[in-house]
Amino acid sequence: MPYRVPYADTDQMGVVYYANFYVYFERCRNEVLRDLGKTYKELEAEGLMLPVVESHCRHIRPAHYDDALVVEGWFTEESRTRIRAHCRVLREDTVLAEGYTIHACLSTQTQRPVRIPDALRSLLEASPD
Repeated sequence: MPYRVPYADTDQMGVVYYANFYVYFERCRNEVLRDLGKTYKELEAEGLMLPVVESHCRHIRPAHYDDALVVEGWFTEESRTRIRAHCRVLREDTVLAEGYTIHACLSTQTQRPVRIPDALRSLLEASPD
């Protein structure tokens, strides 16, 4: 996912706030899922929620106002009821941040964990890595 850093993502020195890397992770995660053929809205309509239950971001270098970034993402299966979304933020060939979020697969009706549905599992297997 290409992304040009707007001023709103930065502090007064033009440096990207640390927390915005998590925002980039979320945007990329949504785009990767869409590229695989589903949206979160469609998953919810099918009775599945994917809330974040754990997150990790390793901040390596800062991004700055107007930087042209590339945000890469892919999915892996964490367990029968959890998905791991990996993400990496790059400026040219330099990694600025990398990390992951873990999502529980929950039923929208019961809000209890459910196994990853086969349709979603096949999307995860098609995820680039």
